[in-house]
Amino acid sequence: MAAASIDYILEGTDFKNLGEKKTGKVRDVYLQEDKVILISTDRHSSFDRIIAHVPHKGEVLNRISAFWFDQTKDIIPNHLLAIPDPNVALVERCKPLPVEVVVRGYITGVTDTSLWVLYQKGQRDFGNFTLPDNMTKNQKLERPVLTPTTKSDTHDRPITPKEIRDEGLVEENIWNTIAAKAVALFERGQEIAAKNGLILVDTKYEFGIDTKGNVLLIDEVHTPDSSRYWQKDTYEQRIGVGEEPEFFDKEFLRLWFIEHCNPYTDALLPPAPPELIAELSRRYVQIFEQITGTSFGADSKERKVIARIEDNLKKYYVSS
Repeated sequence: MAAASIDYILEGTDFKNLGEKKTGKVRDVYLQEDKVILISTDRHSSFDRIIAHVPHKGEVLNRISAFWFDQTKDIIPNHLLAIPDPNVALVERCKPLPVEVVVRGYITGVTDTSLWVLYQKGQRDFGNFTLPDNMTKNQKLERPVLTPTTKSDTHDRPITPKEIRDEGLVEENIWNTIAAKAVALFERGQEIAAKNGLILVDTKYEFGIDTKGNVLLIDEVHTPDSSRYWQKDTYEQRIGVGEEPEFFDKEFLRLWFIEHCNPYTDALLPPAPPELIAELSRRYVQIFEQITGTSFGADSKERKVIARIEDNLKKYYVSS
């Protein structure tokens, strides 16, 4: 894939007439009285900073979420109102619950809080489920398990369902609802992913409460940034010979920065090689096509992406 022109990369937005703006790592958020405009940019975040801009990444994430919202709306209603632009989601404004529900179908991971690392250290009791001895890395669990975390702007904290209730973070009846819905969402995700040659390994869900007190599925769903996917047709063979499963890999860009600078402390980072950016963009498009079973078909109009978005959002302008 050839490097994209800067005109077709969405680094960020600064619309003055869409409401109060908040900037996240990847999305620009515009708050209106009863709805929110989420604009998915091409920003690529790591080391708590932006390290690159990846063509099509924002569109891929936005359209994958739209696909999954549609595929799961019979399980639980969601906040999506419309997709006025490939990079934009118009959603209902609601009150986010202060926990994220992480669902895992396999024992894997390399971080300090991952199921496999904790298991290797001897932990078997995880609060709301217990794992048997003699499990191996990347093994499928008997059933999906929940490992919720708190939501924080600084550092999420693992938390058990009992702690969620004891600390009053979520009412017990609401927790019971979102826990059950999370498992149902995950099982639906695994079913559809398998039909497209993928294993949905784990993911995280966020929920909110609308003005009528209804629980909604919010944020993003089953994207490659919020979920782990493995290739289904090579899983058994690779596990059988002691290899890692074939996965959607974006770690190579992060590793390049670690090898060429100190991305945690250096004030300025070197620009990522264009060929690595192009490869990461290609991988995002590829995972979109495999997850959804459809061709990506990027916007073909001869205009800058920011101009396209501005044109598509004119109907949502608010008076200042």
